[in-house]
Amino acid sequence: MSYVTGSTIKELREKKGLTQRELAERIKVSDKTVSKWETGVSQS
Repeated sequence: MSYVTGSTIKELREKKGLTQRELAERIKVSDKTVSKWETGVSQS
């Protein structure tokens, strides 16, 4: 099973030129959820 870290999510998001809000809209989660993933506050 592979695990993606918050820093990886942030790096890939920034390479695509997306804001947290834009990524969140694309994957149907809140921008707060993306922020928590990137900072390691939430692992779900």
